[in-house]
Amino acid sequence: MPGKLQPDILAKNVLNFSGAFRQDLLVGGGIGEDAALIRVPSGILVAASDPITGAEKNAGSLLVHINANDLACKGADPAWLIVTLIVPDEMGVSYINSIMNEIHEACKKLNIAIAGGHTELTSKYTQPVISGTMLGMTNYELSARKISEGDYILATGHAGLEGMSILANDKPELFANIFTPEEINTIKSWGQDISVIPAAKILRSYSKYMHDPTEGGLNGALYEIQMACGLRLEIDDKNIPVSELTQRAAAKLAFDYMNLISSGMLIAVVSPDKIKIAQEELASHNITSRAIGKLIKGPAKVLNTHEELWRLLCYISI
Repeated sequence: MPGKLQPDILAKNVLNFSGAFRQDLLVGGGIGEDAALIRVPSGILVAASDPITGAEKNAGSLLVHINANDLACKGADPAWLIVTLIVPDEMGVSYINSIMNEIHEACKKLNIAIAGGHTELTSKYTQPVISGTMLGMTNYELSARKISEGDYILATGHAGLEGMSILANDKPELFANIFTPEEINTIKSWGQDISVIPAAKILRSYSKYMHDPTEGGLNGALYEIQMACGLRLEIDDKNIPVSELTQRAAAKLAFDYMNLISSGMLIAVVSPDKIKIAQEELASHNITSRAIGKLIKGPAKVLNTHEELWRLLCYISI
């Protein structure tokens, strides 16, 4: 199955190879860790790298936001982006110009400088490879290692919002018999809401750890948290934030919105003594949040962690 590697496969075939030990690497590659933390003389440098693989429209903007979100999850302010573009010959320089313009505009809005990268045309691929590496600074040291029994899982945003937006933009025929044109436009507009930076700037003062549910959706993120901290998650299903539009699509197209890519959601682990004030502070900035679970002793709760977007984009036809 294409997509993000399952945690056990990732641990054995990727994370098992970590190079030399360095004391200045505070948090390296790990299940559920969105970015690395590196001690530098002026503080902590945060670094993350992610590609765009599922979306066609708005791919440049998505590239900026998903990488910026990973830094925000570590309490950092994204500052510098390195871009790699490998583009099929037939798509040409005009495609490169279009993608770079999207990246440029998104970076300007978030005060991020494009620091460099690599660009080439190739005859080896039929689809473009679009990848970014984001850098920024933080004074916070957020990590899954700090999670304790009794901590709460706090969520902002709503499940499947990025995946729904991608489908509405790239494969609107899937929604033609489910939604009105106005509703499809609403779902398309969710792509403008995938930045978690405003919520993360608030929650970094109250959280032990934050995570961005990307591939595998909310279920994938929750399973990764369990794997990272060694505790069991008690989930409050009725408190999961999800749009009625997403629920309707899931029922009609027979997919699980809990496994639909969900950039735009933010998952924060907050201690019991800070959960109330954290939610009050979010609410004062018009950001809705819900406590969706609690960490307890015991083996990880088994969650289905596949990504629904690939099947919907590639295998379903109407």
